[in-house]
Amino acid sequence: MLLQACASSPPPAGDQAMIAPGHVLTLPAPAEYGRRAEVAQLVTVHWRDQTFGFEARISITPQQVVIAGIDGMGRRAMTITWNDSGVSQEAAPWLPEAMQPGPVLADIVVLYWPEDAVRRALAAAGATLTADATRRTVLIDGKPVLEAEYQFVPGVAWPHKVRYRNLAWGYSMEIDSVESNG
Repeated sequence: MLLQACASSPPPAGDQAMIAPGHVLTLPAPAEYGRRAEVAQLVTVHWRDQTFGFEARISITPQQVVIAGIDGMGRRAMTITWNDSGVSQEAAPWLPEAMQPGPVLADIVVLYWPEDAVRRALAAAGATLTADATRRTVLIDGKPVLEAEYQFVPGVAWPHKVRYRNLAWGYSMEIDSVESNG
């Protein structure tokens, strides 16, 4: 989940986990995910008139979360490490300015962390969450800034497919995920 862009202003620099301009997500602890997970994702991003494809790897343990993004040529685009000490990130110098690790991390938390943890994280950013078994919507001042739809495979905890629109940054994504059992 690597492309973050807004039609009128770029996302913040650095590791701030912003969900929208001026709205910083308070990250829950990695342990609040509630279990270990190893996930491979194929991500298709639509931004303005461009489409980008990436591969992402997400590793979640109670101690830390590591996210690595690789472009279509096999180059490491970014690495994000998040633990109780904070967030560190590395981004390739060739990445477009619109691609920022902090908003990527915010999206991952909002899309995949348990509902209660997401609600607490959003509250500090002045946002709310509406959710059911197959949808999540993040609202700021009653207006949607992120809308997600999920498809699950029976017996698998991580959603198989996610389609979402980040209205705050002006992009949409389709994410195909496979969770490793080991």
